[in-house]
Amino acid sequence: MTRIQQVLFELDEQYLGNPYFATGNALFNALARRVDAETRRALQVSHGVFVPGEYGEYPDEASQDGYAGKLGQSLPEVERYADLFVYRDAAQRWLLDSRPRDAHNVFDIQMHGNRVAFAPTCWFGRPSHTHKSKRSVSWYVQCYLHTGPGDDGVVPVDEDVLDELQVGGARNYGFGELSLVDTQVVELDALDFSRLEAVQEDGEACQIELVTPYVLDTEHPSGDAQDIPWWWRVDMDVNPPGSTGGLRRRETRLVDGSESYAVRVVDHGQVVAYAGDDPVATALNGVLRVGTHSRFGFGEFRVRPPGEDRVPERRAARAGGEV
Repeated sequence: MTRIQQVLFELDEQYLGNPYFATGNALFNALARRVDAETRRALQVSHGVFVPGEYGEYPDEASQDGYAGKLGQSLPEVERYADLFVYRDAAQRWLLDSRPRDAHNVFDIQMHGNRVAFAPTCWFGRPSHTHKSKRSVSWYVQCYLHTGPGDDGVVPVDEDVLDELQVGGARNYGFGELSLVDTQVVELDALDFSRLEAVQEDGEACQIELVTPYVLDTEHPSGDAQDIPWWWRVDMDVNPPGSTGGLRRRETRLVDGSESYAVRVVDHGQVVAYAGDDPVATALNGVLRVGTHSRFGFGEFRVRPPGEDRVPERRAARAGGEV
């Protein structure tokens, strides 16, 4: 059985780092100081996605449905493949329409000299007739841990090891502290993949959505240059109308001790057509990630069946004839 350990942290202190996610590299290095050499060699860590603790409802494709109260503050049950991605959608589309969605997808910025930090809590004003003049929303970080084949016994990692990690810059000044909120083990082989199995039987074409960046080239000595996977139909790019075409690329940095290495990636959040013939196996590989630096969170993707739109409003607009 292939298992992963989902972990949910609360961001307790200001954070200096990437505003989209805490990299698996940063989380791995925070954990590596607390475990033995055997665990360090075996452990693989996903990127940590930032999640607001706010009222929401489960996505249509999830095993649970309807209003969910405050999501983000605990881990939802995982029965279907789609449940793995409830929190790992960077747009947080599970937020209720009554919530200020745009405001919930940005951090409150605080300045420290010429350095920008992100606050662990956002404050929102309320109408004057309400009981309180303002309300707060705290930020959480969701990631997952796993190992390669033959490294049984490493996962789950003890809760004492996971609590009070620090990520981002200025950690020696107390920044970036994470406290453990929730953790659970998920057996990937036991999940419901029926939607993808039906697609495979019908021979329909799926889509690949990049959850984290895919590395093309790296200066780090442990990684190699690689091409776009053959099973990505880039010529059939299904990103939103109005995009410039092709795949969006950027350069980021991978920090290893005192050294920093340039890493060129295909940016996350993009969607391409799937050209393979085994969507279930591909979906499992996407959870465990593919490509260079996959053990540090890069190369995670989601397989979406045809007709499953990431943005319901876009589907409704197309049905109404809007462009």
